[in-house]
Amino acid sequence: MKRILIFLSLLLLCVAAPLSAQDADVAPGPGLGGIVINSSTSGDPATFNPLISSDTASSNVHSWLYPSIFTINPHNGLEEPNLAGGMASGWEYDESGTVLTIHLREDIAWNDGTPITSADYLWAVEATRSGEIDSPRAGVFETMADGTPAGGKIVNVEAPDDYTVVVTFSEADCISFSDVNDITPVPAHIFSELYADGYAGIMDEPRRIPTVTFGPFKDVEFAAGERISLLADQSYPDSILGFVSPSEHVTLQVADENVATERFIGGEFSILAVPSTRQNEFRTQEELLEFPRFEFTSNGFSFFGMNHANPDNPQPGLDEDGNVIPQEPHPVLGDKLVRQAISHAVDIDALIEGIRDGNGVKVATHTIPTSWVYNPGLQYVYDPALAMEKLTKAGWIDHDEDPETARICQDCLFAREVDADFNGSELALDLHVPTGSDTSEQMGLFFQAEMNKVGFNANFEAIDWGSAFIPELVGQTFDMNMLGWSLGLPVDPDISAFYFPEVDVPGSGFNFVSYYNEELIELNNQGRVVPGCDTEARAEIYERVQEILFEDMPYFYMYVSESMTAVLPGTENWNPTPYSRTYSTDAWVSPAIAMP
Repeated sequence: MKRILIFLSLLLLCVAAPLSAQDADVAPGPGLGGIVINSSTSGDPATFNPLISSDTASSNVHSWLYPSIFTINPHNGLEEPNLAGGMASGWEYDESGTVLTIHLREDIAWNDGTPITSADYLWAVEATRSGEIDSPRAGVFETMADGTPAGGKIVNVEAPDDYTVVVTFSEADCISFSDVNDITPVPAHIFSELYADGYAGIMDEPRRIPTVTFGPFKDVEFAAGERISLLADQSYPDSILGFVSPSEHVTLQVADENVATERFIGGEFSILAVPSTRQNEFRTQEELLEFPRFEFTSNGFSFFGMNHANPDNPQPGLDEDGNVIPQEPHPVLGDKLVRQAISHAVDIDALIEGIRDGNGVKVATHTIPTSWVYNPGLQYVYDPALAMEKLTKAGWIDHDEDPETARICQDCLFAREVDADFNGSELALDLHVPTGSDTSEQMGLFFQAEMNKVGFNANFEAIDWGSAFIPELVGQTFDMNMLGWSLGLPVDPDISAFYFPEVDVPGSGFNFVSYYNEELIELNNQGRVVPGCDTEARAEIYERVQEILFEDMPYFYMYVSESMTAVLPGTENWNPTPYSRTYSTDAWVSPAIAMP
């Protein structure tokens, strides 16, 4: 979900000055700018439908194919009207701050010629709110269509005419503006025919190839495990040059980051998110200095999610009446002392320096160094002795005076509250990362070794993203899984998208760790309704929110990446900004090697 963020600082370096959009005029003509070829280690997309999408691989495809109500200016990170790919031409709130009227552009159409109107947004709203589809975005609404509480602030959405959308909120809310944008418009004239028998049909064909789209590319060609291809759509009205320069946009599946890097250096890929372990090569090796590159502090963080609930008995956060469902604790991680012990057992500074070549900034909550509420004083302290002390206090004892042998439960939390027969069980956890990244696998092995030094029996495995990692993550059947959140733009310190019980939904919700803290929820809600959304007043509230997250540890927060993007020498019209490295793709002239 997109949230508001005011950047205090941004550490970035642009090597080889990028062209401005106004200067992007060196392209041979429509479809004559070569093929843009990208790589992916994320596995196959789960869906091409933005209403049910929850994974990076899916959004990397459908983001090219559908408009947004609001879009972000790539040069300043702010939501503005009349931007490429956006529907809004303007908007205003009423005096109460609870009614938002959005005026839509009248100059855009789907690529079959049908005008894009308020009906397209309304269809997406009704489908998401219906409860018939598994959508992680349903939490923006106050209630579902049947009256079931959903936890959001959007009470009603209306369309008084084809080019006006009116959204009513339960109260003035500092993030409600961005909640509107969580729902992606779809071509109502097509979807209403396809799913006339009910929205649930969307779930029956998640990879249905979209035939009518809006964007610089169209016509999805999907070969599972191999490639995704999109052709240039010259009917797209918002292209930088007045036409789409590349003939095609291709994403090829690769085994891992190093394979992607070597193939990029060989000219096969147009652009590369340079792995942290290879960034110094691009800075120092003479043969790589010719590659234009852009360095920046990422707008997101990496973490190990730590399941708070029993993975053998996943439960939603709320019942049908909106009441909180008490969660049976995870046999190991359900105890805060154990989670805190892990924070002292793993040396994140050593991980960043040794595995990421120093290309990262350590963090200990969801707020990152570029956030206006970032508190650098909250940091995990590496202290194995303290880790062992906390484990002992939690009822996990060193029964043989060997710190590297697995401790056993002696009146630990799970034995006390759930099953007395659990006494004598080993302090065992499974650590999982997705396959495809050497860096991720190294970090998983590092965690395993560090944790085992203080008495865990941590078992590490890299598992397939689509068939194993995502199902157990969203299904809440995991122990500790490594992931990263890209926070989107604009960003706000609000945490309702990640840690509220409304999004603790096995199978689809983003609160897959089943975290619940009543004080945190109350404070977060206060921070959303500060009069005038004064940042200083909100910052005071979110300081306490950060303290709670630091103590409770829904995640083992690790680091924010110091990132680098590179393109092939000779690439024209690449215009990277701190807020987007790819927004000008429709103007690129790419020298990447054409695939057969």
